[in-house]
Amino acid sequence: MAFTHDTEVALQTVAALINTDVPKIDGLLTAGDLDHFLTVQGFSGSRAGTTGELRAVRHLRARLRQLWTADEKALASGANQLLRNARALPRVVRHDGWGWHLHCTSPDAPLEDRMATEAAMAFADALRSGELDRLRTCAADDCDAVLLDLTRNRSKRYCDTGNCANREHVRSYRTRQAGLRRT
Repeated sequence: MAFTHDTEVALQTVAALINTDVPKIDGLLTAGDLDHFLTVQGFSGSRAGTTGELRAVRHLRARLRQLWTADEKALASGANQLLRNARALPRVVRHDGWGWHLHCTSPDAPLEDRMATEAAMAFADALRSGELDRLRTCAADDCDAVLLDLTRNRSKRYCDTGNCANREHVRSYRTRQAGLRRT
C-alpha cells in the first residue's frame, strides 16, 4: 500500500476536484454542483451552500491543480501555505465509520479551509513517502485531467474522466494497421 487509507481518499478527492475543471467542462458551476460533489466524495462537516463558498472552492481547485504537478520543493511550500492559511491544528478523530485519523480543522471551519488542509496533509504524506510520481497528468494528448496511480506497478497512464485510454488504444491500433498496409 502506497498510502494510508485516509491519505488515499484525500488524494482521490483532490484529483476529483481538479478534474471538475477539464477543457470544455466545468463541473462546479453552481452551489448545487458543489453540494453534489461533496456528497459523492463523502466530505464531512458544515456547508454554507453560498456562491462565496463555491467561489472559494473553485479558487482552491486552481491552486491544487498547480500543486499536483509541482516539484517537491514547490509542493512542500504550497502545502505549508495551505496549512498556514487555514490555521491548521491537527487532532486525532474517529467518525462516520472511519478509524482514527487526522483532521486539521474543526468541522465548522470554512469548507475551503477543510478541503485545503485535507489536500495539504495528503500532499505531505506523498512527499514524506517519496510517492509523488503517483500524482500524474493524463497521458492522452488532448486531456489535461489528473490521476492518482495506485497500481502496484505504477502503470496507470490515463484518467478516469472520459474514454482517454480507449481512445489512445484505438489511435495506436489504427496507426499500427496503417503501417502494416503500407508494407
